[in-house]
Amino acid sequence: MKRLLFASLFILFSTIGFAQPVFDLGLKAGTHYSNMSLDGEFDLSSDAITKVHWGAFGRVGFDRFYVQPEVYFSKKGGDLSYDLLDLTGGFDYKNVDVPVLLGYKLIKSSMIDFRIMAGPVFSFVTDANYPDELDPYLHEEFFNDHLFGVQYGLGIDVLFLTLDARMEHSSKIYDDPDLINGKSTSFMISLGFKIL
Repeated sequence: MKRLLFASLFILFSTIGFAQPVFDLGLKAGTHYSNMSLDGEFDLSSDAITKVHWGAFGRVGFDRFYVQPEVYFSKKGGDLSYDLLDLTGGFDYKNVDVPVLLGYKLIKSSMIDFRIMAGPVFSFVTDANYPDELDPYLHEEFFNDHLFGVQYGLGIDVLFLTLDARMEHSSKIYDDPDLINGKSTSFMISLGFKIL
């Protein structure tokens, strides 16, 4: 068993050692479908909203493996409704997202790469808006301005263009243990182009 493990590690490190390093830098933009998941005292419901995101990405790797850090601006949330208060309106928050994704190229060729990826995303909330009718119930101390989440998905590269489709699950944007808490889930599609 030890010999098999040693041989596998030797082959892996030999492959990485002889592989050419890859470095890409580019710009990206896209759309995402975001929805709030709400739990607590109120029977609030939420419908998905469509927003855009834009930013930059890098990619560093050897052979089929790569790490892809990104930074982009986005807006998330959901359209809230609550029958008892005759409430309808958006719970929106703007943020800067910084995912760090580990990826693997399932198909690797000179013109087309097909990739899978997953990793953590760190979000920094810059602004949050919600319907005025919720003012008596929502309190600023329960808003979280630093969120942690997970992204996973697929991507395809054709020459200098990239297309990604991902899911994102984040931690709670609002967390009042006595009243209500909410977190966001998003589906994202983004198109990018490599400038390096």
